[in-house]
Amino acid sequence: MNRSERHHRIDNIEFNVTDIARSKAFYGEVFGWHFVDYGPGYTEFQDGRLAGGFTTGEPVRPGGPLVILYTDDLEDTQRKLLQAGATISRATFAFPGGRRFHFIDPDGYELAVWCDR
Repeated sequence: MNRSERHHRIDNIEFNVTDIARSKAFYGEVFGWHFVDYGPGYTEFQDGRLAGGFTTGEPVRPGGPLVILYTDDLEDTQRKLLQAGATISRATFAFPGGRRFHFIDPDGYELAVWCDR
């Protein structure tokens, strides 16, 4: 899928976990997911259709995984979210592979948006 086909689509789901090895063993055994480690605090998983990650970088929180959308233009998407009434819950930060920010939607759900540049 090229960059414009990914624009504003769900691209990644991130689980905050307490033990990455345990999570890898569980999901690998039950669902056959494959993993790529990016250091001690982050592992990417592939289920054959969707990518996601296990991280110990944030506390485990009720309400499920973090849904992450991709954008071609991080600043423009943030501007549109703010105009629509979202609240930025985590300012833009860099990580290996790109940049992202988190926002709260009008119902209180936290999501993230990332860009590879």
